Amino acid sequence: MRLERSFSKHTIDAYLRDIMLLLRFLQQEANGPPYEQVKLNDLKAFVRFINELELAATTQARIISGIKAFYRFLMLDGLINLDPTELLEAPKTKRALPEVLSIKEIDKMMAAIDRSTPEGARNVAIIETLYSCGLRVSELTQLKISNLFLETGFIRVVGKGNKERIVPIGSEAIKLIQIYQKHVRTTFSVKEKAQDILFLNRRGAALSRVMIFNIVRAA
Repeated sequence: MRLERSFSKHTIDAYLRDIMLLLRFLQQEANGPPYEQVKLNDLKAFVRFINELELAATTQARIISGIKAFYRFLMLDGLINLDPTELLEAPKTKRALPEVLSIKEIDKMMAAIDRSTPEGARNVAIIETLYSCGLRVSELTQLKISNLFLETGFIRVVGKGNKERIVPIGSEAIKLIQIYQKHVRTTFSVKEKAQDILFLNRRGAALSRVMIFNIVRAA
């Protein structure tokens, strides 16, 4: 998953938790088989089990998707001869529209930030960049200076699976990034691994996803 499919650590951890949930279920069953001897009926019982946990349909679908991927891997590696998940069905899910903030809510959030402090100047640039470019938080934490083409109004974004895309960026975001780069980032003692990372914490390292969420909540 890490080397061949370029999944993030967060995604890999989620898959591993799903596999461990299956293994715990099999161990707790009176006649629970080892994972390499699992049959379709065992997996159907597991599906009923996660359904009884009252997990959201999307969570159940993700768990089953992870189990299917696990058994496909076992097949490819020659550890099993038959894939017991081939006929296993996941609950149907509806694709919900994402919740978005209104312009008024964004303006209110930006107005609440004290731009006179280094953190404030950085935070308004972060929020404006998220909003202007429609970035995922993980994409913003890894946004590189070398991928900024501010003079032409574009940035290069590396998304899931290391897929790259070119995204337009608004003039206000460009202005705030330039202010942050000139007056804030230059004051940091930048760590070697973060030399090309745009948004940094006070120690000169890349921001984490949690820090971005806290910045948005605080605003």
